[in-house]
Amino acid sequence: MSEFMPINRALLSVSDKSGLLDLARSLASHGVELLSTGGSAQMMREAGLQVKDVSDVTGFPEMMDGRVKTLHPAVHGGLLALRDNRDHMAAMEQHAIAPIDLLVVNLYPFEETVAKGADFDECIENIDIGGPAMIRAAAKNHAFVTVVTDTRDYARLLEEMERNSGATSAGFRRELAQSAYARTAAYDAAVSNWMAGAVGVETPRRRAFAGTLRQRLRYGENPHQKAAFYLDGSQRPGVATARQLQGKELSYNNINDTDAAFELVSEFDPALGPACAIIKHANPCGVAQGASLAEAYSRAFDCDRTSAFGGIVALNQPLDGAAAEEIVKIFTEVVIAPDADADARNIFASKKNVRLLVTGAMADPLQAALAFRQVSGGILVQDKDTGHISADDLEVVTRKAPTDRQLKDLLFAWTVAKHVKSNAIIYVRDGATVGIGAGQMSRVDSTRIAARKAQDMAEVLGLDQPPTRGSVVASDAFFPFSDGLLAAAQAGATAVIQPGGSMRDDEVIAAADEAGLAMVFTGMRHFRH
Repeated sequence: MSEFMPINRALLSVSDKSGLLDLARSLASHGVELLSTGGSAQMMREAGLQVKDVSDVTGFPEMMDGRVKTLHPAVHGGLLALRDNRDHMAAMEQHAIAPIDLLVVNLYPFEETVAKGADFDECIENIDIGGPAMIRAAAKNHAFVTVVTDTRDYARLLEEMERNSGATSAGFRRELAQSAYARTAAYDAAVSNWMAGAVGVETPRRRAFAGTLRQRLRYGENPHQKAAFYLDGSQRPGVATARQLQGKELSYNNINDTDAAFELVSEFDPALGPACAIIKHANPCGVAQGASLAEAYSRAFDCDRTSAFGGIVALNQPLDGAAAEEIVKIFTEVVIAPDADADARNIFASKKNVRLLVTGAMADPLQAALAFRQVSGGILVQDKDTGHISADDLEVVTRKAPTDRQLKDLLFAWTVAKHVKSNAIIYVRDGATVGIGAGQMSRVDSTRIAARKAQDMAEVLGLDQPPTRGSVVASDAFFPFSDGLLAAAQAGATAVIQPGGSMRDDEVIAAADEAGLAMVFTGMRHFRH
């Protein structure tokens, strides 16, 4: 491989034309001959640049609505020929093929077309064929050819040429070749995954995943682990698309916990009132609704003040000054909300290390998506848990039916349960969690831990009795025995929501009746491992 390769002839054919004219002018100033196609050529020509149409090089016009224009030996020979191979050079001379030293291509906007909800035929027409073929050819021959697929690399290309008198170095070409293959891989992944959904293939034989680097992270979950943050292109409102208004760079754990917090609070429709979720280590330590954001935060905070220290706060409405005043009273790692008003921003400005993120919108809890997790030698893929239960879906299985107030709290508790690591137990009273037990191997332990934390908070708040008295309780999966349910009753729960489906449901129902509890079955489980 030659260390430096001069760029004398370039083919520019782009869908995203931002920065094209500045790039083309700079290349022309280096004496580079410009080739192009369609709209790219027209744009450069109208700007006064000398451009040769690819159709003049191939001897064929663009045809079939632009589907065929670059798939020709005059193009691919110019990209693929090994300049140090005599036979290749002889073939180029015999067939009048001139070398192409630089390829600048970005692809038809397939991902954007899908994202805007286009129909099947429009999506098909936005699948690029010639572009990926040229990119792969140029990348394969990076020993001699420079390939650029991202507008963000235009400035780097020009800087490289300035440093090297119009040439590019071998290391630079290798780096761009890797980026080019990653781009075509991501593009093909987007097409194949979209088509699997479009034609109803739930488990395709091969499944591809791709992402675009958003941020290099200082480390992962622990300092000895390297990490980075990639975007999947879905544009779902949340930590991936949020704008950071202030604070230190987000860490791996910050991103993970902030995502958990925002996904949870997005379950609560902002039109139905303010809601707040406080997260620590991907588990909620307090969730509440209120008449204002400040009240919702305070009620969530009162569920577990100890765990809330250094936590993540997520809100379902724009952060206002009153809520900001409450939040800054303790150390908080991240606050995420759809927006923040001027008063809130001014208050947070005095807390330089607190990260304040605004998303512009709430996430849709019912939006279908894939969730995946790596295991040794493979990847587990499943639908995202978008399960939703309304009052009409509930089956009352005890002699006593829940009151309207209890029913409202039961549905609230069930919503929170979906976002708590299993085994999950959630006590709720008047639209606020008052005890959360998460991630225990025994459901009875989760029940008792949640009740004990509520007892501890009663002492902190100066209450005569724990807030679980008169509460309702949710279990993310069925009670396999009556012991967990009876422990909840002992803590003061008066109504229970659980999936049902145990071999001992009759025993559990009988225990609930004997304890005077109201209990409903959902028929749906919310395991979260």
